[in-house]
Amino acid sequence: MSRGDLSLAQARRIVLAAQGFTDKPPTADPTLTHLKRVIGRTRLFQMDSVNIAARAHYMPMFSRLGPYDRDLLDRAAWRPRRGNRLLVEYWAHEAALIPIEDWPLFGWRRDEFRGGRYRYTREVMKRNRDLATDVHAVIAERGPSTPKQIEETLGIERPAGIPGGWWHRGEVKHVCEAMFAAGDLSAVRNENFVRHYDLTERVVGAELAGLQVSKEDAHRELTARAAAALGVATAADLADYYRTKTADVRPAIADLVAAGQLVPVQVDGWRDEAYLHAGVRIPRRVDSAAILSPFDPLVFFRPRAERLFGFRYRIEIYVPEHKRVHGYYVLPYLLGDDIVARVDLKADRKSGVLQVLGAFLESGRPETVVAERLSADLQQMATWLGLDAVHIGDRGDLADALRTS
Repeated sequence: MSRGDLSLAQARRIVLAAQGFTDKPPTADPTLTHLKRVIGRTRLFQMDSVNIAARAHYMPMFSRLGPYDRDLLDRAAWRPRRGNRLLVEYWAHEAALIPIEDWPLFGWRRDEFRGGRYRYTREVMKRNRDLATDVHAVIAERGPSTPKQIEETLGIERPAGIPGGWWHRGEVKHVCEAMFAAGDLSAVRNENFVRHYDLTERVVGAELAGLQVSKEDAHRELTARAAAALGVATAADLADYYRTKTADVRPAIADLVAAGQLVPVQVDGWRDEAYLHAGVRIPRRVDSAAILSPFDPLVFFRPRAERLFGFRYRIEIYVPEHKRVHGYYVLPYLLGDDIVARVDLKADRKSGVLQVLGAFLESGRPETVVAERLSADLQQMATWLGLDAVHIGDRGDLADALRTS
């Protein structure tokens, strides 16, 4: 393909196909085969602790497949049957579930995090080398453990009145975090999303745990995976996918171009040169409709979402309530090849209601069509979450149409 021959509409369709939004939907309840297909497209499920609607790592499969048994994902990551683990948790884009076979590709990152990922954690590790040895010994003996369980085993008591939040965690928790970042420990989660630390070789297997990949080879492979997941992307897009440095990605891009895996192209309206993955296809149309997590790979790099869809999006969780524009936990809505609306959602599990606290139409999109499709998808999401009803609030210019659709 020569330079300058991709319209923005073509780029959108390429991206949506690469992300799995044009794949044939399952005719029955999704299975492990479908999970493998989705993770094969996205290469990661970003995680987040916010559970006001649905945890972020559950949403990409729902957005691409529709309702599915969330236990399917839990088993693939944390409770595998017969030892066949499919996913493992590590720092990829951010905290994420990645295919277990990709574990060796992050060895360079584990080396960089050898003393811990955050400054305070590194400081804790420097003064607690013996504690790290003790933590390792406890986990080796008792198996997957929480920091509290480790503290109890070691006879460590926190001062009275110290809560368990991040900024008040005991030093055992910080040591566990540092050892997780360095790859000395891995982790599994229980049904309440509580992380239990375990020895890495027991989670990913001794063979993968011991496999060494050079930084150069790892960046080439990660860039290739990002390119396949994105379809068409700038260097900045490719670097962001796994939060790598552009300086490390550019040599990988050059190698992949030379190997014919990437093709330099110009997308109409994009300032920077883009790279088309050689294996992509350009669908004639996209008929998907999907409620997206704020951390879906389609939109988690905000400059790319704006460049692709004209969709300016900022997460407002940490914005004071009176300063929020759209709401606390706002999910984009994809219809066809466009992001046409956003909804502020809350799953009121006690009353069994999916609350739509706000509904907002993107400028110039067809209100009636969007409201009708979104109404059906909100009901589907409520059913998937085990809720009985959907309640539409008053905020937003789409609320009235959504309420009457």
